[in-house]
Amino acid sequence: MSARRRLAVHAALSLIVAAACIAYAAHDVDRRAVADAIRDTSLVTIAIYLATMVATHLFRAWRWEYLLRALGTSLPFGRLLLISSVGFMAILGLPFRLGEFVRPYYVAREGHARMSTMLGAVAVERIVDGLLISLLFFGATFASSGATFSRELRIAAWLSLAGFVALTTFLLVAEIWSERTIAFVLRATFVRRLAPTHEHAIADKLRAVIAGFGALRDRKHFALFLAQSLVYWGVNGAGMWLLARRMELPISLGAAYTAMAFTGVMISLPNAPGLVGQYHAAIKLALMAFLPAAVVNSRGIAYAIVLHGAQTLWYVAAGLASLVPLSRTGTHTTLRQAVRETALDHDAT
Repeated sequence: MSARRRLAVHAALSLIVAAACIAYAAHDVDRRAVADAIRDTSLVTIAIYLATMVATHLFRAWRWEYLLRALGTSLPFGRLLLISSVGFMAILGLPFRLGEFVRPYYVAREGHARMSTMLGAVAVERIVDGLLISLLFFGATFASSGATFSRELRIAAWLSLAGFVALTTFLLVAEIWSERTIAFVLRATFVRRLAPTHEHAIADKLRAVIAGFGALRDRKHFALFLAQSLVYWGVNGAGMWLLARRMELPISLGAAYTAMAFTGVMISLPNAPGLVGQYHAAIKLALMAFLPAAVVNSRGIAYAIVLHGAQTLWYVAAGLASLVPLSRTGTHTTLRQAVRETALDHDAT
């Protein structure tokens, strides 16, 4: 399948995801109450929440440096912040997590490492994040009374935890038994039968990706990455709680962290463009565990819209502001080129 056709398929599937999520999020919504709650949200409230976004953004970008150092790669923080800001914007805007390729692409273009190895570092980051928020989500459902969480949310908690534990196990197994893992993947995907002439090239890329898992070996740098991840998620949840309280949404700090964890699990799946609908549906589902349906379908939806809007505004503004200095220095050109080359499975060395 050509890169253009593959992108078209991803776009079509992401629109289906968006439509389904919008339909759920909009069901039984009190539109007038939502509009009133949004209108009553002051600019001071938005500014306070955006201030927490600054902190989460900095820690989210900074922590990746420790994974890179564990792999023998290092970038000045200013450069890493530019690359990360553009990458975060791409993750938000592109469907089906295609934006995850942008940061590895730019780091590879710096000439410090192979893109495949940087993808391995991104996999470590994403899986560790998934494991952390799944543990938080599972812990919240496990500690709650039986009536607090619906059966569907409890099933989701078990599935997300099991899924990310399995992925973490795969990281560890692949890191310890790299060649056996590569041989297993080649057999399981029928590469040896269907594309024997490409077997060596595919194995080489898999080997490079698994090399990125080597960040797990460096205990010092991985511990620093993990500590900063906890700070990142901690500030993120606190910001969500502050915004909820200022919008007169009566949820506890624990409920805000639970909503953050569940939303994080939901958006780690193949995503709709800009997370439109998907983000709102996740917030609505999570809030249903803590608030009456009437409140969720009024102030709760307003909260989801403001939360998503503020995050989108921040990441797009930071990404666009970073594109100009990034494209004028080094070997970089444009975000469009980055997306096009990663769609073509470009592998920088």
